[in-house]
Formats: sequence, C-alpha cells, structure tokens
Amino acid sequence: MSSARGNLDWQPLEEHPGLVAPTVADANAPGLLVAPVDDSLSDTAAFCQAYDVTLEAAANCVVVQARRGENTTYAAVVVRGTDRADVNKTVRKHLDARKITFADQEHTEAATGMKSGGITPVGLPMDWPILIDRAVADGGEFVIGGGLRTSKLLITGEALAALPNAEVLDLTIAG
Repeated sequence: MSSARGNLDWQPLEEHPGLVAPTVADANAPGLLVAPVDDSLSDTAAFCQAYDVTLEAAANCVVVQARRGENTTYAAVVVRGTDRADVNKTVRKHLDARKITFADQEHTEAATGMKSGGITPVGLPMDWPILIDRAVADGGEFVIGGGLRTSKLLITGEALAALPNAEVLDLTIAG
C-alpha cells in the first residue's frame, strides 16, 4: 500500500549528510530522514510509481522570480504532487509582483547549491520567502527533494511550515 514512506530505506539525515546538497545538510533541520533514489526516477510521477509513494504525499518545490520595477524577489512555492500552484494570481499577488515567472534554472542552482529536479525548501537562502500550501502544512508526512536528484527527504508539513521565512497560504488552483 502506498504511503509517504513507500519502499525507501529512510535514514537520519544527520548520519548521511553526503546524500543531500551541502546547503541542505548545513540547514540543521532536526528529525529529517533521507533516502537515496535513482536520479532518472527523481521526477514526481516516476518517483512515486517506482518507490510506491502516494502522489498526495509527494511535495513539489518550485522557485519563482517575482518582479516589480527594479525589485526582484525569489521565492519557493511548495504544493502536493496532485496539485498545481496558482502562480500567476495568488503567488504573484502575495509577493506584490507585477510579473512572475519560474526562475531561471542556472540562477536557481547557483543561488541555492541545489540541482533542478531536487530543489527543496530546506536550506534555501534566508532572504527567500517559502510559500507552503495549506494542504501541505496540514498534511502529515511528505517526500520532497534533497537538493540533489539522487535523494529525497521525509518531512512533515508542520516542519515545512516551521522553516525560516515559511508562510502557509492557500496556493492551489481550484478544480
């Protein structure tokens, strides 16, 4: 039966910091579990199928670039694997942006020390807002990237909502 834990061999992150991006290991987020994964199976749908993780227990983290005039803000947006974030309306308005786009992959990797396909809110730059969908914050255990495509973290929605700069909002598109 599918769950957040699936069929992965979860281990304490403190004992296996080499499995995640250095910024994730340095974040000192207590109680996290980590598991290695095949990088070709890192994308949500393939990962869930291969590792028997329910799609509802997979959290996706995307980085957006919000602009108003000369001001640019980078932010992480976290929603369940079954949901889509309302980036163009809800996220844009919350960040008080005139224009919002998904952040450039090269810039995101350089700024975070993480790899696309493994971006996680754990260990992001301290000045980046982290917008957590309410369904994630209230949802129990989730699997999310480990900063690399070769690992995943097991974390609770409550722990995600407690990250520095995290805000819980209703972020998904209805329907």
